[in-house]
Amino acid sequence: MHGPDSLDPDREKRYALLFSQLDSNRDGRVDINELREGLQALGMTPCHNAEQEILRAGDTDQDGQLDFEEFTHYLEERERRLLIMFNSLDRNNDGQIDISEIQECFHGLGIHITLAQAKKVLQSMDRDGTLTIDWLEWRDHFLLNPLHNMEDVITYWKHSSMLDIGESLAVPDEFSKKEIRSGMWWKQLLAGGVAGAVSRTGTAPLDRLKVLMQVHGSQGLSILRGLRVMIEEGGVRSLWRGNGINVIKIAPESAIKFMAYEQIKKLIRGQHETLRVRERFIAGSLAGAIAQTAIYPMEVLKTRMALRRTGQYSGMSDCARQILRNEGVRAFFKGYIPNLLGIVPYAGIDLAVYETLKNTWLQRYRSSTSADPGVLVLLACGTVSSTCGQIASYPLALVRTRMQAQASVQGSPQLSMVALFRHIVAREGFLGLYRGIAPNFMKVIPAVSISYVVYENMKRLLGVTSR
Repeated sequence: MHGPDSLDPDREKRYALLFSQLDSNRDGRVDINELREGLQALGMTPCHNAEQEILRAGDTDQDGQLDFEEFTHYLEERERRLLIMFNSLDRNNDGQIDISEIQECFHGLGIHITLAQAKKVLQSMDRDGTLTIDWLEWRDHFLLNPLHNMEDVITYWKHSSMLDIGESLAVPDEFSKKEIRSGMWWKQLLAGGVAGAVSRTGTAPLDRLKVLMQVHGSQGLSILRGLRVMIEEGGVRSLWRGNGINVIKIAPESAIKFMAYEQIKKLIRGQHETLRVRERFIAGSLAGAIAQTAIYPMEVLKTRMALRRTGQYSGMSDCARQILRNEGVRAFFKGYIPNLLGIVPYAGIDLAVYETLKNTWLQRYRSSTSADPGVLVLLACGTVSSTCGQIASYPLALVRTRMQAQASVQGSPQLSMVALFRHIVAREGFLGLYRGIAPNFMKVIPAVSISYVVYENMKRLLGVTSR
């Protein structure tokens, strides 16, 4: 067993130097802004809201600042925690953590990784390239990173940002048993649901424009002309047609997908908490298929409401009644097959691209930063992977929308999925399968931005700890 005192006799000098680097105005106190700026200046990338966590833990007199005594006490307690974590990992008590011990730690938490994956984790902390981590490397890496146990370290990359860009095919987020027992899961889902509702409402005009271009794009409907047609036909409020049902379906879809995912995960992995990437793809695709099957009539209603003319329906219930009376129950499942098939390329490519970007980041920056990718990296990885998934599944999404809309568009042929594919390619060419993708891409950045801001504020409101 190793102790911080025996391995670092100059600890007080080190604390004093670190305090002076953070105390930019030299007033003998460090506030939250100095902590934030100081951590950046030191080249550290701690977990999100690290400065708030450090201040909350160290500010014993609750004056919103840390004096040197409080700072020293915080670091002493922090090193004691880190030492416990280090010794628990150092199974053979040789004073170093190697790749096999990293792998054993993950396995102990129900996360099965290969030696190559364990090597990547180790390299994110290994400063001298020895492929082992000694106490000093471990201490310096996590000293100002307020993680409490190894589960916190491992879950850096476990959670997605739960951002909503209006698509329903993404693999659901994964929660540990601890988070489920504590009620964290429903707070995360609620925060994500509210963020999704605000995000979808903010980008609803672009979403409705996408639907119109998917259905009427062969008539030469451009982005500007489409917006002009919508406003001239129904006024500015018409830009939000179909948004009500799009927001309402968030709650049942998220709940069904979460419950289905948890049950499928148990069937695949038994008592092990976390799934491998390929298993996440399988479980996520199946959960998505179950959720989409349950709420699919709402998808048809959304398309019909988005395409409706002024005065055609008095509301969602009237729209549902007219469809049932004129077309029968089967109309509520038009386009179901291409929608189901679209889950596989979307979820598969989304996960594959995300994992590739994540591993590339870890390999490139492993020696200079912490294991935490930071908010911007997570947003970028999630946005790029989701966009790639959309590109792959978009032709199926377009065919689905056309099939949903067939009966409501005058003169539109009633075709099956395969026949409709052939019809579109024959009349509009291969690019006809991508009509409406421009407004779909245009809404990604505002949707991500709105969703993230609302999601973070909802988590704070609900008391969800930021990682």
